[in-house]
Amino acid sequence: MSSDVDLRGTWRLLASKYNEIACQLDREMQNAHGLSMSDFETLDRLMDATCEHPRMNELAAEMYLSPSALSRSVARLEKAGLVVRALCKADRRGVFVEVTDAGRKVHTSAKKIQVEVLAERLTDAT
Repeated sequence: MSSDVDLRGTWRLLASKYNEIACQLDREMQNAHGLSMSDFETLDRLMDATCEHPRMNELAAEMYLSPSALSRSVARLEKAGLVVRALCKADRRGVFVEVTDAGRKVHTSAKKIQVEVLAERLTDAT
């Protein structure tokens, strides 16, 4: 990039594209499953977790959400019956999160929406 103007223009284009995609994902996830984009991202990260019982603090370290926003997201997912939380018996400060069977079903369907939107929007971007 040759100038500050170019850098700022590229940044604005990237931010604009991200917002367009995020809004479409949010709308489509909400319509199909009652999930926000952040709630789907939380569920998706839980599904991709390398350990069987991921802890909230481990999940928070990997995500763009603050710990309190992640807690609210997990609470919404739990209320919808898509995840369950349990205290760690070895360390009472630790909280595990597990995806339920219903959560796995919703994730499978919602992931198809995500892939369709990303394929449509990111193909144009590249």
